[in-house]
Amino acid sequence: MAHNSAEQPELEQRGNQPIGGPDAPDPWGVRRAENLLTSLEGVLSARVVTTPLGEVTEVHILAQAGLSPKQVVRNVESAMLAQLGLKVDHRKISVAQTADVKPIEILEQQAVREQILQRSVLFEDLQVMPGSRPHRIGLTVSLSYNGIRETAEAESSDTPRSRVEAAARATINVLDRLLDDSSVALEGAKIVEAFDREFAFVAVQGLGGRETLLLTGTAEIRESSERAAVFAVLDATNRWTELRRPK
Repeated sequence: MAHNSAEQPELEQRGNQPIGGPDAPDPWGVRRAENLLTSLEGVLSARVVTTPLGEVTEVHILAQAGLSPKQVVRNVESAMLAQLGLKVDHRKISVAQTADVKPIEILEQQAVREQILQRSVLFEDLQVMPGSRPHRIGLTVSLSYNGIRETAEAESSDTPRSRVEAAARATINVLDRLLDDSSVALEGAKIVEAFDREFAFVAVQGLGGRETLLLTGTAEIRESSERAAVFAVLDATNRWTELRRPK
């Protein structure tokens, strides 16, 4: 891109459109200018058109929706003047706007995440509090599915095994409310040791029509045994309940 076209060599053209691939010569700095413009905030793509002598005749900008076209034009003028020393008449700059455009990889990741959120029961909260009398504790488990949040409570004696069973039982009660024409029942919950770690281990009966299955799940105890019990129940039931929850 030249400031004094008389001093620059000629570049073969078709009309006003520069030719050549990414590796072709770029004596007027067109690609440099386009790279500069696409680095501006909100600019998705840019095309700079020159005459055979390097004079800028058109600058086409594709920008995200929501940006002021006048501000985009000012940004383009300022960038080209500051970085390239080139003053471009604002009347040669055209701005088109479109909805938010993201790389296909990002769109695919979002689509996968949305699909997961649509079909998964999500853990929301676990609260542990003193029970109704000494040496007892109360638990509240909250789960959500498809934007609907359900909560269930349970109370037990304040022992490690009872706390795990209470958390698993409360989780089962929440899941049971989310099921349609099916049900789940807790067979048992306990703490097991393996590989120098402790895990919450649960067994759940899945009841659907004439079908009855024993479902098992585990979760490593990290923050608390009660929290691990909740995730162990979800581990046991996630796939089985996927096709049995209300649409």
